[in-house]
Amino acid sequence: MSISTTSPTTPSSTTATQTQRLTAAVSAMILGACLVYFAGFSHIDAVHNAAHDTRHSAAFPCH
Repeated sequence: MSISTTSPTTPSSTTATQTQRLTAAVSAMILGACLVYFAGFSHIDAVHNAAHDTRHSAAFPCH
């Protein structure tokens, strides 16, 4: 006599609520703005020049 045990499978998909997506988007924008501000107004020449060269390599006019 064989006993077969099967467990019901439920999909384990996670959906983010609109509030979670909005929080993630706002957090990413704040982080990005802080990084751009830091690189643009940095007194460390290497950081400022790296940001400047990156803008030029992406064909983004900066001056």
